[in-house]
Amino acid sequence: MSAPVFDHSRVTVIFVLGGPGAGKGTQCGLLVKDFNFCHLSAGDLLRVEQNREGSEYGDLIRTCIREGTIVPMEVTIKLLENAMTAAIKEKTGDGWAEGKGRFLIDGFPRKMDQALKFEETVCVSSCVLFFSTTEEVMLGRLLERGKTSGREDDNVESIKKRFRTYKNDTMPVIEHYGSQGKLAEVDSSEDVDVVYKLASSVVEDVFSGKKN
Repeated sequence: MSAPVFDHSRVTVIFVLGGPGAGKGTQCGLLVKDFNFCHLSAGDLLRVEQNREGSEYGDLIRTCIREGTIVPMEVTIKLLENAMTAAIKEKTGDGWAEGKGRFLIDGFPRKMDQALKFEETVCVSSCVLFFSTTEEVMLGRLLERGKTSGREDDNVESIKKRFRTYKNDTMPVIEHYGSQGKLAEVDSSEDVDVVYKLASSVVEDVFSGKKN
């Protein structure tokens, strides 16, 4: 079996998981500023790809997003690998010398087979940062975001489908990493600053070698 594309001793990957509206994107934005991560959102990569002229995956991605189902993992993993390769070539500063890199991968893996395939073929993860909160909090945030986001899946019907998919498919991934001792759970119900203090301490532990 061939080795992953990236050596995890040189390339740090932190998976960022949590339900729709748990605050993953907001917290990733803050972590990027302080730790010079490249933030890759699987959902954003898919949304860009669905509208890219000549994309072989566009129709398939559009259907999955509309139905609240999960895009085939080969598509998502390839888009992530391509984005990581590009960042390692282009990015500079802390953590990016000579083929090194540090990535926050947001909203992925959403299923167990995605987690296993990514680690087998692309890069072994260092940690999973899990933002947990209630469905009530997440629904309120998503409906508020939907007023301005322009995202076709920020409506009650799509959101409820996404909650079901998350519960059925993603919670087993979170439990798997918990059993490996690679899970750091942060309650994201609180104010952004409170949540960030907890999240940044997890990242500091990863870079200091306390959590890997």
